[in-house]
Amino acid sequence: MPDFVYLFRATAEQNQAAMGSPERAQKSMQAWLRWVETLQTNGHLKDRGQPLDRAGKVVRGETPMVTDGPFVETKDLVLGFMIVEARDMDQAVELSKGCPMLGGGSVEVRPVLAMSF
Repeated sequence: MPDFVYLFRATAEQNQAAMGSPERAQKSMQAWLRWVETLQTNGHLKDRGQPLDRAGKVVRGETPMVTDGPFVETKDLVLGFMIVEARDMDQAVELSKGCPMLGGGSVEVRPVLAMSF
């Protein structure tokens, strides 16, 4: 089965709403663990990924220019990633619909290109 990466995005305000108190953080983590366990039990989880720090830099251009990042043009931040295996993009999208982050963020679903050297 092909691999797909889930990029988890939210604004700072959405992240604060989900994680701003110990009770909310615990509730959010329990929902995440249930969703991840479902993906794993059904054979779709390839790599749990990791949360990402909000700091970073972006390097771009032929004459590399470094800017503060890892910001996209909106206020959304990439908070983490996960790699799943799915039959196709439709199934990868369907699996992402169980992500607890959808109540206050988004999941970008991207196919991983197979590289042959």
